[in-house]
This record gives sequence, C-alpha cells and structure tokens, in this order.
Amino acid sequence: MTRVAFFDTKPYDRKYFETAPGRKHLIWSFHEFRLTAETAAVAAGQDAVCVFVNDRIDRSCLEVLANVGVKHVSLRCAGYNNVDIPATVDLGITVTRVPSYSPHAVAEHAVALLLTLNRRIHRAHNRVREQNFSMSGLVGFDVHGKTVGIITTGKIGRLAAQIFRGFGAEVLAYDLLQHGDWATTNGVNYTDLCALLENSDIISLHLPLTPESYHLINDETLDRMKRGAYLVNTSRGKLIDTGALISHLKSGRMGGVALDVYEEEEGVFFEDLSETVLADDELSRLLMFPNVLITSHQAFLTHEALYEIALVTTENLTRLDPDVDFLEDTVVR
Repeated sequence: MTRVAFFDTKPYDRKYFETAPGRKHLIWSFHEFRLTAETAAVAAGQDAVCVFVNDRIDRSCLEVLANVGVKHVSLRCAGYNNVDIPATVDLGITVTRVPSYSPHAVAEHAVALLLTLNRRIHRAHNRVREQNFSMSGLVGFDVHGKTVGIITTGKIGRLAAQIFRGFGAEVLAYDLLQHGDWATTNGVNYTDLCALLENSDIISLHLPLTPESYHLINDETLDRMKRGAYLVNTSRGKLIDTGALISHLKSGRMGGVALDVYEEEEGVFFEDLSETVLADDELSRLLMFPNVLITSHQAFLTHEALYEIALVTTENLTRLDPDVDFLEDTVVR
C-alpha cells in the first residue's frame, strides 16, 4: 500500500479519487491547504504527496519532503512549472504528472470564453434576470471570416484551431514544432509570431510556462497586435505581463480579454473570497473593465477530465516500486 498526502484539494477532487480504479492500493489523507515549505512537514510518514497547480514545490519544500521520507511528487495536472526539477534530481525524488487529461475540456472552454465575451452573454444573462430585455451594448461580431491566431499547437491548441475552423474562421498558428500534415488537413497556416500577432483578430494561448515563454505577451507583443483584437488565455497566467495588459486595455487598443488563468492567482483562484476585500490591485483593476471576462482556472473542470486525472494519478501513485514502469509520458524525471 502506498501512503499519500493530497494537498490543495476540493470536494470534487475527493469525489473522483474515491471512485478511481487504483484507490484500493492507496492509503490517503486529503488536505485543503496548499503544499509549501511551511506545510510540507504534514507529509511525515507518507510515501508520496499529490499536488496541484498552485502548490509551491521549491527546493526548500522538497528538502522538507525528503527529510520526512517522501519519495514521489505526483502532479494531478499537466504543467510542472511550480516544481524545482533540478532539486528533485539532487534529492532523489520522482516527479510524475497527468500529461493529457482532457484537451477537449480546455480547448472548448477557450472558445466558450471568447463567445461569451464577444456576444456579451454574461451581461445579457444578468440583464434578463432583472427583467431588462434591452439589447443596447450587446453587439458582438461573427467569428466566421475572422482570423484566429493559435500560439502553440499541442493537443489543446490543435483542438482549439479545429473548433475555430468549424466556425469558418481562418486560422494562423505559431509553434517551433510544426504539425504539417495536421495543418494541411485542417486548413491551418503556420506563420511566425510577429505575423500572427499583426494579422489575428483573435489570439488564443495554448503553451506551457517556461523561462522562454514567461511574459510572452508584454508591451512589445501587445503593440504588435491588431487594434481591437481579442486575447484568450487558458494556459498559464504568467504568459501575460498583467501590468502591460492593463495599460493596453486603458488605451482602448484591446477589443477584449478572456482569461481562465492569472499571473498571481495563488491564494485567490479556487477560493471563496466573497466576504473579503480583494487585496490584489491588478486583478481588481482587470475585473473593472467591461471588455474583460475572467473565470477561476476552471477550463479543466469537466467530468471526463476529472475522471482521467484521478485514473492516471492513482496509477502513478501505485508505481513507486522501482521495478514497475510508470505510465508512458507521465514521468517528469
């Protein structure tokens, strides 16, 4: 039996893990607080920890985990930018992830955000609930015939591109690793980043956070975008320089911004702060713009995705034996 401490869990996490096929091989404890260097000692006596996107698994945290006997950090997500990978190598800790839980969930949410913002569905919904049936200020545009830029074409990016093609949009794509056959089949045109920014009416981000992609959207790249363009981000918040984004929103250059992630979302997203004052000034400012729509990192939140996350994570957690192979593509190191 593998002993594992789950961090940063919500009721929906527990629901799916408690019915996962691999549950019978695990002895687990669920914690609602995040894993940090300050909370890592809670994992004493455990073989593994299971973490999510806003847990902070830096070197100091990993040193505490190693000292209390933890040998495995299991990510129930695809990204691992919150883990100090070199430190795990030094400390002999295995790191696994869920490389692909439901790319459809994230791609569909990106398109849903764009449509909701463009057609002012959220504003119309609130009006109708107050018996205000006027349509002033609700004018949007057809996605059909527009140019959509997809920045990178991994599984999620390719699905998003195909959905937009289904609307009859022209799709441009930028990626260092190009999928030529897929692009030809789906009528997608690869181009360089500058051309994509300058020619796209809608830009959707689908790339991981790396040192190279940090603040990819900044003053310079925002200046290159078409006036009135829409920006969608369902990937990682730190891909966008929030201060630069606010400046361009204030100037009126941006048509709209739809975000499921935010640069400093830790401690805010996934929490109920309705009875408190929001301390993040930049997030508060973003929420004031009428052409900004924000959801709290929920793109992954579908039945299919949660089931797959629980399935792959529990299978990763039962493979602590060095003689047993991990699932293909799940090992970070």
